[in-house]
Amino acid sequence: MLDKDNTIEVLGARVHNLKNIDISIPREKLVVITGLSGSGKSSLAFDTIYAEGQRRYVETFSAYARQFLGGLERPDVDKIDGLSPVIAIEQKTTSKSPRSTVGTITEIYDFLRLLYARGADAYSYNTGEKMVSYSDEQIKDLIIQDFNGKRINILAPVIKARKGHYAELFQQITKQGFLKVRVNGEVQDLVSGMKLDRYKTHDIEIVVDRMVIEDTEDNKKRLAESINTAMHHGENVLMILDQDTNEVRYFSRNLMCPTTGISYQNPEPNLFSFNSPKGACPHCNGLGTVHEINAKKIIPNPKLSIKSGGFAPLGEYKSSWIFKQLEVIGEKFGFKITDPIEKIPAEAMEMILHGGKDKFTINSKDLGVTRDYKIDFEGISHFIKNQYDESASTTIKRWAKDFMDEINCPVCEGSRLKKEAQFFRVNGKNITELCDMDISDLTTWFQDLNNHLTDKQLLIASEVVKEIKDRLNFLMNVGLNYLALSRSSKSLSGGEAQRIRLATQIGSQLVGVLYILDEPSIGLHQRDNEKLIHSLEQLRDIGNSVIVVEHDKDMIETADYVIDIGPKAGKYGGEIISIGTPAETLKSNTITAQYLNGTMKLEIPKERRKGNGKFLKLSGATGNNLKNVTIEIPLGQMTCVTGVSGSGKSTLINETLYPILNAYYFNGVKKPQPYKKIEGLEHIDKVIDIDQSPIGRTPRSNPATYTEVFTEIRNLFTMTSESMIRGYKAGRFSFNVKGGRCETCEGSGVRTIEMNFLPDVYVECETCQGKRFNRETLEIRYKGKSISDVLNMTVDEAVPFFENIPKIYRKVKTIQDVGLGYITLGQQSTTLSGGEAQRIKLAGELSKKDTGNTFYILDEPTTGLHFEDIRVLMDVINKLVDKGNTILVIEHNMDVIKLADYIIDIGPEGGKGGGELIAKGTPEEVAKSKKSYTAKFLKKELEQK
Repeated sequence: MLDKDNTIEVLGARVHNLKNIDISIPREKLVVITGLSGSGKSSLAFDTIYAEGQRRYVETFSAYARQFLGGLERPDVDKIDGLSPVIAIEQKTTSKSPRSTVGTITEIYDFLRLLYARGADAYSYNTGEKMVSYSDEQIKDLIIQDFNGKRINILAPVIKARKGHYAELFQQITKQGFLKVRVNGEVQDLVSGMKLDRYKTHDIEIVVDRMVIEDTEDNKKRLAESINTAMHHGENVLMILDQDTNEVRYFSRNLMCPTTGISYQNPEPNLFSFNSPKGACPHCNGLGTVHEINAKKIIPNPKLSIKSGGFAPLGEYKSSWIFKQLEVIGEKFGFKITDPIEKIPAEAMEMILHGGKDKFTINSKDLGVTRDYKIDFEGISHFIKNQYDESASTTIKRWAKDFMDEINCPVCEGSRLKKEAQFFRVNGKNITELCDMDISDLTTWFQDLNNHLTDKQLLIASEVVKEIKDRLNFLMNVGLNYLALSRSSKSLSGGEAQRIRLATQIGSQLVGVLYILDEPSIGLHQRDNEKLIHSLEQLRDIGNSVIVVEHDKDMIETADYVIDIGPKAGKYGGEIISIGTPAETLKSNTITAQYLNGTMKLEIPKERRKGNGKFLKLSGATGNNLKNVTIEIPLGQMTCVTGVSGSGKSTLINETLYPILNAYYFNGVKKPQPYKKIEGLEHIDKVIDIDQSPIGRTPRSNPATYTEVFTEIRNLFTMTSESMIRGYKAGRFSFNVKGGRCETCEGSGVRTIEMNFLPDVYVECETCQGKRFNRETLEIRYKGKSISDVLNMTVDEAVPFFENIPKIYRKVKTIQDVGLGYITLGQQSTTLSGGEAQRIKLAGELSKKDTGNTFYILDEPTTGLHFEDIRVLMDVINKLVDKGNTILVIEHNMDVIKLADYIIDIGPEGGKGGGELIAKGTPEEVAKSKKSYTAKFLKKELEQK
């Protein structure tokens, strides 16, 4: 029995499909919640336990603070006891900002900035020499030591290599009581009305004092005062001129180059931040890339004339101001708009592209009159650039982007930082070089760092270096050794983002917290699973409670406690069907237990499909870490792309192959990563990419609207005799437009009542009783059911109901075939899990008439799927392949890999150590590979026949 004092007690949970369940969950243990997709796991973990924890935290704020946070709805549960502060680590929490990187999310970059601001050596960007800085006392001692007995001038530099006549400056210097200045290396007396050539560059220094250095008290005092004055006027820099040799030496309170005298401000952490104006590269504002106009995109075919549409942004000739201006430019430079663009003079092209203003007069020989012309032309390039920079419309921005290339910033070369920040080094490396290293290389570099630091640096940096090392080790432990700190967070997969957050949480070393994780093993190769499980055990061992929603066999077997929710999904789930240790779970008679103990399993096919003998060949892919990879994908088969996390699978398929196919069949705009060539496009008709993004972000979106079956249902209702008599059209049966919907709740079925200082309350609309439509619309019935009744049907009920209407039947049948018979047609898409959303997309594609030559790309389709759900999914995929289609799956799940007809294994490691084709062929052939990590685990699976 569980100790009541050390458990989380949940009583009467009824959120979504939970059936009034009571459960005790042990604290400070690793607890796995498992069960079929849609059975209610997330409803218990996130929508009940986490939501209540969040709500209680917000309740501790003052009423004033709560009004800005927005209300948190109380979950439908009677009571929860023993709840600690809750942190949820979900999959969809990374920032999509281009400024967010792995370094900023993990806070390692903040520590690196501190290390560089306090412990780095500065070098001159002119000469590469080490920069020096002195205090006033040190400067005085050095001058006495090096110039003893010599005649010197103490100079304060005020102008360095700038143009101007500087009459006002000389006047100002005279008023301050100075008698001499040094101009361009020559000491001169200040005279009234003195000025210089304004078009030449000048160096000007004030002569603050002229003296012979002697080691006496009076001399030292005078020298100290002069140094102070020179520093004030020279902005912390002074120069000493030896009058006999005419040699100059610089001294500065700031960091300074001893030869050229350039100085840097003393470094602060924000000098190394690309999100601060003090550190960001001024050209790209710290983004590392800029958009530049590509003249070839503006003039794709120089043989065309302006009139025939030679300038792509302008199109063909129209009677508009811009073409009139081009005609005027033609008058000036002697060309016509019917001439080919390649014949237009270079000066004219400069004006057309970059703009210009001009007035000119032309004598007309025929008429004997003169005409005045005025050109005030912005330039096509400038216009496009301004539209991109300043327009608020995303459509116009996208239009402008078509004529531009995103290139690395030419000023900072992609480093995002100012020039000065690049010349601070620790052990020979600047901060950008460290951020571009893989985490595994960076960890090795830091392990050895202490041997290369001076005693002073060690004293300053030891704590910071310790923090950085700890955080790097946490990232290594969750299998992210292949990432670099400069990697943009928007390019991370859901699983990677989740594991980065996990590493950050382990780094924070909190105790007594309840962590809830949503399938952290997504996107993780079997090889790295042990590391992840170890990290979760570490969290538990320091005194935290860990609840994981998971289907992974290893995770379930390692847990201290397993909760199985079922027995089926949707309204047939929501009950606790087994609870206890993994050993106790194995003895129960649930579907999960049967897959774990081997009673049920996915059968390996007797023979693999041979395909249609044709191939799609992609040659020379070199994007990100790919090392000139060439792959052949057999058509008419199911191909699985495997490899450890970060090996280059997504780069190869999602960023190279899919954009090529999408651009070829549907004029897609995404630019593929670099490759040499592609062959075999003529063997397929279209490409379809099915990912895990939500099918809709508002409660008005539902499976019926997404799969477009609702359109057919509405059309069916308009054809009933009653509807035709009343003249109702399809819009009458939509809850999104006025006419047929209930106007009290605007078709949402619920009304939101705003409670000041309390969470908003949703109550059923009293006018339509949650039916969404008005009385007149609900009077129209088909087979005794109103449109509202149809939306509340489960898919399983809808299949026999619509069996005589082929258009509707085909669509609802495919939703049933992908294992979603339990959801209702009108279920809000915000309540669907990631796995369910992906299967609805799959159903939407399956219900379309396929050509038998379609190329499907599925990225980890088993995310969020139970063993039984995987079986259903594989049945659907096999049906598709049997019709002649090609399916390409990126997957880590061994149950899918062992059923593939062909495997392409990329690796061997992640990051720099990956990007090569390691093995290819049938699962049996790949399992023999010695280099592949996938082969090792695949061999075990195949031996379990």
